Amino acid sequence: MCSDHGAHSPVGARAPVVREAPYAGEVIPLEPVESLSVTTVCDNTTDILLTDQGSAHRFPGRGAKVLTVAAPTLEEGQVIDGPVAEHGFSVHVAVTKRGVVHRFLFDAGVSPNGCRDNLARLGLAPTDLEAIVLSHGHFDHTTGLAGLVQALGRAGLPVVLHPEFWARRRIAVPGAEPSELPTTSRSALSDAGFEIIESRHPSFLLDGSVLVTGEVDRTSGFETGFAVHQAYRGASWEPDPLILDDQAVVVNVSGKGLVVITGCGHSGIVNICRYARRLTGIDRIHAVLGGFHLSGPLFEPIIGATCDALAELAPEVVVPAHCTGWKATHALAARFPDNFIQNSVGTRFDLVSSGAPGGPQRRGRR
Repeated sequence: MCSDHGAHSPVGARAPVVREAPYAGEVIPLEPVESLSVTTVCDNTTDILLTDQGSAHRFPGRGAKVLTVAAPTLEEGQVIDGPVAEHGFSVHVAVTKRGVVHRFLFDAGVSPNGCRDNLARLGLAPTDLEAIVLSHGHFDHTTGLAGLVQALGRAGLPVVLHPEFWARRRIAVPGAEPSELPTTSRSALSDAGFEIIESRHPSFLLDGSVLVTGEVDRTSGFETGFAVHQAYRGASWEPDPLILDDQAVVVNVSGKGLVVITGCGHSGIVNICRYARRLTGIDRIHAVLGGFHLSGPLFEPIIGATCDALAELAPEVVVPAHCTGWKATHALAARFPDNFIQNSVGTRFDLVSSGAPGGPQRRGRR
């Protein structure tokens, strides 16, 4: 792969954070990190009554400052401004390596301002972000970029995505009128000052700390894609069941193994985990977190096979979110009672090496 890009540059310096090269099937040495913190910014559910569980720390957290909003019907005149759920996905990711913390956003949710507003409610500053990774082009993972533009101005952040991210898509259920999905505007992102980085191949973020999978190999045999999904290519609509722009991010927590974060998991959560192991040469999967896309009659038949294959991969932390679906989530909870953690907007997952130092000493980029 390419050379490093100065993730240890002085505070205030602006250094490139992405490096990519054509991939020829080699094992990619993913450098271990001391700790990884993943905070759910957007998801389909929120529950402020959940208690801490293992690596999961629930909103608002002990001693955390909580925002309030005006509530004229209450005697007190105000109420907690808690995180809001929506049918979309976004997580804020912070990695610590050699005492330096780097932060990026993975996906941006479905509403224009939901991601921005939840970041504020959770005390997370968009200006600390060094990059944005988009799992795929569906609007429930991208629309929140609008609010981030308002918060950031022309920050010049790199946005990492697959070339097919821009494709027009629709859902064409037999016997029903096809429904076209909203499409992200390339010119709007460029005009907003984002640095668009497209690649089908794996790429590194943040001094080799984070691996973006690029296009995922399909090897499980049962994760065959979204049969009613189509893309507009050239002059006609064509079947697009594989949604090839679907990609995940992978981090190697020292002494623990791989953490795999997915958006919708259209590639198949088993395919993604197997591909992460192949790319890195690391067999141990410590955690899987994100959308597994097992909701509805097209995908519920493979819930059992998915549970069986995940059992072989033996993740120590299983956090299904977003489009995983009620039936699949409950099946995973039953199959992995000691590993399953219920997700909720505002939950922070702290995945830490047993030998990690006590805390971050300085920040990257800013």
